[in-house]
Amino acid sequence: MASIALKSFIGLRQTAAEKPHFTIQAKPISPNPSNHRTLQVKAAKTSPKVTGRNLRVAVIGGGPAGGAAAETLAKGGVETFLIERKMDNCKPCGGAIPLCMVGEFNLPLDIIDRRVTKMKMISPSNVAVDIGQTLKPHEYIGMVRREVLDQYLRNRASENGATVINGLFLKMDKPGDGEAPYVLHYTEYDGKAGGIGVKKTMEVDAVIGADGANSRVAKNIDAGDYEYAIAFQERIKIPDDKMVYYENLAEMYVGDDVSPDFYGWVFPKCDHVAVGTGTVTHKGDIKKFQLATRNRAKDKILGGKILRVEAHPIPEHPRPRRLAGRVALVGDAAGYVTKCSGEGIYFAAKSGRMCAEAIVEGSENGKRMVNEADLRTYLEKWDKTYWPTYKVLDVLQKVFYRSNPAREAFVEMCADEYVQKMTFDSYLYKRVVPGNPWEDLKLAVNTIGSLVRANALRREMEKINV
Repeated sequence: MASIALKSFIGLRQTAAEKPHFTIQAKPISPNPSNHRTLQVKAAKTSPKVTGRNLRVAVIGGGPAGGAAAETLAKGGVETFLIERKMDNCKPCGGAIPLCMVGEFNLPLDIIDRRVTKMKMISPSNVAVDIGQTLKPHEYIGMVRREVLDQYLRNRASENGATVINGLFLKMDKPGDGEAPYVLHYTEYDGKAGGIGVKKTMEVDAVIGADGANSRVAKNIDAGDYEYAIAFQERIKIPDDKMVYYENLAEMYVGDDVSPDFYGWVFPKCDHVAVGTGTVTHKGDIKKFQLATRNRAKDKILGGKILRVEAHPIPEHPRPRRLAGRVALVGDAAGYVTKCSGEGIYFAAKSGRMCAEAIVEGSENGKRMVNEADLRTYLEKWDKTYWPTYKVLDVLQKVFYRSNPAREAFVEMCADEYVQKMTFDSYLYKRVVPGNPWEDLKLAVNTIGSLVRANALRREMEKINV
């Protein structure tokens, strides 16, 4: 009988001194008529059963990733603890969610502030292109407030059996052997303002780190650092007559003035607009970029009153390590934010659910201990499903966000119906949509033409300035 040893990987890269975690016993079956060799893979549960209780898992962080993970675990028979410090957290986030998330996560429509069916992409020279003309009547981009969405997902996790704790995770003690518990140290609060909290500990069998870009769980497992952007956002209450303009419309501004490597946005909420921008390369200038974004939209937000100012780091790529032992990272803690668009809500919730599903399946609904191999199935499935999306958007950002002429070309390209259809289909349903070869060829030619025209315009403007 042949034995195939599979080397373990942390995400997409192999770790240097790691030994194989498991083997697959492969036995050749009698040759079929086509003379192909068929392998039969046998799998068996080797982890011991948990006696006297169910498997215990702590989810650190109560955003979309943590809420989705906790709900899935609790539904799957796992004793679940969700620890979140800021129950009313208003993360500075555009709040856009794809249509598929509404269905996949069974979100009630009353937590969606706006259904955006129109978008304006506005170039450095203020050329505006309307996009959204390929949307079907039932299709839209949902706009949510994070404090509303996050609270809903946490409440649903609680209703399904998860214990939600208002607490601040501090650190964890790693187990001495393969099946010993992780000891979590945290401060629990009673919800009263100004409370200093009570130091507590908890023993669990596995941990899901869903605690954002500054993840303490990631630090505890030496997950490594990643490049990050700073997102800055102001919530602005504008006059009712101006709010009508943004009823089902969102705007995106590109240009060196609003961001050297990202974009500025005006996204509608229930009774206000979120105006923001972000950057990786020039974090110290973020307030200058924010002012430029407000100035680009000033006629449409004139008379507005700033309700809240928010800033937060956003990861730019997955961490070097997203798994160690019985600890896995999801959402922003893992680095699941797309380049070019900066989208992270759907990917956070999806990764939380996928990680929890791997634990539920590996533990046979909380009856057995899990190990690293069980959690690794989540990473393998995640990378296989979503890595193409990340790579495509990474390339787009490098090509079109590098200069104002490239951004002018990008906006011009967005006027093409084929581009809009491909973009919205990919965004709304979270898949890399296969294109039409002939249309792809025409698109390539048009893109080159746009880049050439944009550079010609830049040269003419330089002559005028001289």
